[in-house]
Order: sequence, then structure tokens, then C-alpha cells
Amino acid sequence: MADSVSVSISDQKVDRPLVSDDTAHQISVDPWYQVGFVLTTGVNSAYVLGYSGSIMVPLGWIGGTCGLILAAAISMYANALLARLHEVGGKRHIRYRDLAGHIYGRKMYSLTWALQYINLFMINTGFIILAGQALKATYVLFRDDGVLKLPYCIALSGFVCALFAFGIPYLSALRIWLGFSTFFSLIYITIAFVLSLKDGVTTPSKDYTIPGSHSAKIFTTIGAVANLVFAYNTGMLPEIQATIRPPVVKNMEKALWFQFTVGSLPLYAVTFMGYWAYGSSTSSYLLNSVKGPVWIKTVANLSAFLQTVIALHIFASPMYEFLDTRYGSGHGGPFAIHNVMFRVGVRGGYLTVNTLVAAMLPFLGDFMSLTGALSTFPLTFVLANHMYLMVKRHKLPSMQKLWHWLNVVGFSLLSIAAAVAALRLIMVDSRTYHLFADL
Repeated sequence: MADSVSVSISDQKVDRPLVSDDTAHQISVDPWYQVGFVLTTGVNSAYVLGYSGSIMVPLGWIGGTCGLILAAAISMYANALLARLHEVGGKRHIRYRDLAGHIYGRKMYSLTWALQYINLFMINTGFIILAGQALKATYVLFRDDGVLKLPYCIALSGFVCALFAFGIPYLSALRIWLGFSTFFSLIYITIAFVLSLKDGVTTPSKDYTIPGSHSAKIFTTIGAVANLVFAYNTGMLPEIQATIRPPVVKNMEKALWFQFTVGSLPLYAVTFMGYWAYGSSTSSYLLNSVKGPVWIKTVANLSAFLQTVIALHIFASPMYEFLDTRYGSGHGGPFAIHNVMFRVGVRGGYLTVNTLVAAMLPFLGDFMSLTGALSTFPLTFVLANHMYLMVKRHKLPSMQKLWHWLNVVGFSLLSIAAAVAALRLIMVDSRTYHLFADL
């Protein structure tokens, strides 16, 4: 990165990084509805097949329903704050770390980049676990002989994700693939919904009791709260907003309203229906719970696998942009042979590490909880509110300042509690399962 410079703000010296606006990827080219579909692709990824088990089972009907609605409202608010900070100081900030560095200085620039990297790395790892689960579920439908184990499916999924990453140079290039992603999402969500409804109708009694001892319920409840915020947030809003056409704030708000209204309906439908049908016995991967024709379940699992490959590319794009901009040649088109070979080497290496971690620790629910705690809470809620305070501090009335400070402190404490709960879950699962477990 470029050297830093000291700038005087309100009689204080702030060491700010000199951030270049140069990028190897396209920006300012996408209409708001394309960005809306990018956000919706993340919300309705195959992760939704786990929310009945990871959110509703630990929280129950009242806690889970209220939690999903409240988390949506809070997430919409926090993301809108962040979207309004996209143009600060007379310039557009196309990366989350650039915005944080402009407001706080070099140290926060580095910390934000580290938090975001952890967030995206763990989300990508979770996507590869999901894709592997979908492949294994498909195999088990035809041959339940234990030959094709989950680690093998995860390795194959990582390879397919890498192939896709080689051919899609940047986020804006997804275009028609977003249509395929929406189509695949509707397939597995519709199938899961209908089969769950069928099973729920034919099952006379269901147990909705929250499982576990008193102490275990406390930790699983905290973990479920982290999953709630994980469900709606990307941790890379400025990078997504960078692709949108001007006026960037107005168009981004349109995309956010699309995400949190129409775009979230499929999530609610499959989450509530899955929990209604199977109660506290709901699987962490809903398609493992449903009963129905083999060919229909096969279509659902393969659709989940293919959608996951596309969704992973969205969440990997900030890392790709950094690598392409920093280390790429900068010459020729995206499909020039030397640029393709660069993507093969660099993106292939990055996804190899993701795949190895996914195969070693395939505990999907734990990844969701830890990701929400370590990075989604700080990036989306704590930083968004505090940055808004820093930028607008001379214009906000006292009550509004107090409101933002309450958000900063409250979500900081919740982040710490959620991290402890998630680490406990991982420790428990690590005792139960060995490395490269075939779950």
C-alpha cells in the first residue's frame, strides 16, 4: 500500500493511508436491480437450508420469529448507514478498509481489512462445506455405502468453485449468472418448502422443545443470535456498492430495500416451514430431513450445489480484487492468457486453503456462529454506527448520538458473548468429531 500522511482534523493529527482509487475490476457500471440480486443471492444462498436447525431450534417459535424480523430491521438500518458513508470527504470509497482508513487512520485501515478477510474467508469456507454436503446428500440418495465421504465431496466442490473463479474476472461480470443463481435458489427453496409441508401435514405430533441442558441452552441461544445477523449481512457492502451506477447512495438504498423486502421472503418461507414440519429434530441441512421422490431431492441438492458455487464468488470478490489490483499485470483484457494464468495460480491457491480448512473442520453451524461473532457484528453494526457518529458528529442531535453509542456498546458486548459461545461449540464438536470427519 502507499505511504501514509498526517492530516489535521478537529485539531487532531490522524495518520491516514493514502489509498489509490485504481482497481483491476469494474466499478460504477451496474444498475441498482443487478446489485439487488447480488445481495439477494447472498441472503438466499444454500445457507437458508440450515436456518431451521441453527436459528429456530435453539430459539423456538417466539424467539426465532421475533429474532428474524428484528435482525432484518436492524440490519437494514445498519446497512443504510454504511451506504450513506460511501461518499465521504469529497471522494468515493470503493473498499470497506478505505472508508475506515479515511475516518480513523492507518491502524483501523489494517484492522478493518483483517476483520473483513476473516469474515469472507469463513463465509467462503462455509460455502464449500455446504457444496460438499449437497454433493454427498445427492450421492447418498443413490448409494448409501459410505464410499464417497464428505471430505472427498468438499474437495470436489472446491475444485469446481476454482474453475468458476478462473472464468469470472470480477463481480460485475456475474450478470447472467445472477439469473441462474436466483433460478437455482427458487428450485431448492421451493422443493424444500413443499416436501416439508407434505411431511408436516402427515406427521401428527411435533416436538418444539428447545433441546439441551440449561447451560447449553444459554450458549446455543447466543450462537443463534450470531446466526441471525449472519443471515442478512455480507460484510462487504462498500465493495458491492462500488459496482453500482451513480447516484450511488440512492441506488444502493433501492437495492437494500429490495433485499430486505421481496428478497428475504424465500428465506422466511423455507426457515419457518422446515421448523414447523420437523420441530427440534430439524437437520442442520434441511434437505436431509425431507422425504420425497429421489429425483426431486436430487434436483434440489444439485441446485443447492450450483448456487453455492456462484454465491461463493460474490464473497470472494474483495480478496480477488485486492490480489488482481496489487499483483496482477494490469495489461491486456481479463481473458488475456497471462491474466487467466494469474487467476489460476492465485485464486486456485486461495480456494485450496479454503477447501482444506472446510474438509478438516466441516462444522457448518459453528462457522456461521463464529463468523457472525468475530466479523459480522463488528463490521456491520459496531463500525457502521461509530463511523456514522464520526462523520456526522457535528450534525446529529444528542438523542441520536446516544442511540448510536448504545448500538456501538451493545453490539460490542454481544459480539464478545457470541464469540465465546461459538468457540465453545467448536470445542464440543472437536471432541465429538475427528479432523476430516464424515458427517
